[in-house]
Amino acid sequence: MTTTRLTRVQQVERNRGLLLDAARETFLERGYTGATIDAIAERAGFSKGVVYSQFASKPDLFLALLEQRIAERAAENDRIVARHTGLDGLRALTRTNMRHAREGAGWARLLIEFRVVAARDPGLNARYAQLHARSIDRFSRAAEAALRGDGTVAVFPPRAFAQLIFALSSGAVLEQAVDDTALPLEVLEGLLARLVAPR
Repeated sequence: MTTTRLTRVQQVERNRGLLLDAARETFLERGYTGATIDAIAERAGFSKGVVYSQFASKPDLFLALLEQRIAERAAENDRIVARHTGLDGLRALTRTNMRHAREGAGWARLLIEFRVVAARDPGLNARYAQLHARSIDRFSRAAEAALRGDGTVAVFPPRAFAQLIFALSSGAVLEQAVDDTALPLEVLEGLLARLVAPR
């Protein structure tokens, strides 16, 4: 049996993937502030030197994870809009967003924790803000495309509308952390119906 040796580039990519997987698990288990480069390296089976050969710092690791997640969620939103239009499309987008927040409550709370940490560090906050703006833009485009399908528009400008949906989602995560029956989906969908109007 022959084994195929990885090229240097393939090895670097494989190591990066293993580090990101280990970072995701460690952040979810320990929180952003509780996670350490040592713990991430140990979980991945690497030395700290391997971590630092790929990522300059713990924030770099987290932002790389966030960038992955934004791309995955944007692709999912595009698939939803391709299948649903109008208010139904907007409901499907919101339902999916809220489902992710409930099922992945650990990630949602982790992101809120990171945002609080980043808010106290202007440089880190600026880096986070770039990724967040990309996420807002992608969601606002998806929502606009969905609504356009049946001749409706949001009552707020697209970017403000997306920010409102994100704020509702983050707020729901915090409320549901103390009361898992808070803000049921039907309430949020009812609110959505009030946020759109005929073109």
